[in-house]
Amino acid sequence: MDYCFTKKINNGNFGEVITRVTDGLKAEGFGVLTEIDVKETLKKKIDVDFRNYRILGACNPQFAHKALLAEPYIGVFLPCNVVVQEVNGSVEVSAVDPLASMSSVENPGLEEIAGEVRRKLMKVIENV
Repeated sequence: MDYCFTKKINNGNFGEVITRVTDGLKAEGFGVLTEIDVKETLKKKIDVDFRNYRILGACNPQFAHKALLAEPYIGVFLPCNVVVQEVNGSVEVSAVDPLASMSSVENPGLEEIAGEVRRKLMKVIENV
């Protein structure tokens, strides 16, 4: 099973794609709780030059609440990460596949929740 789904974006620069992804997440009920600028962090911490690479920690509070009620330790898998990165002159967007990440947890109650979150994240990626 693949652990993420990815789309190559042919129209828009890195900053524009970040905005479109953030707006798409918001439209599907997600907020961005964390934003990690990997390029900046690697430069600051270990003086390495890296491509534009941003990790957005997205959370849909209703689904997070349902998942936490079903499985008290599921927080180790939250939030759902969405990555925007430059690859060979283009921009790519990837999102974690919640079905894949939560499949390691033996709790049938999570499958439906993960499936709903997966559909929403896929819609965000498709519409960017």
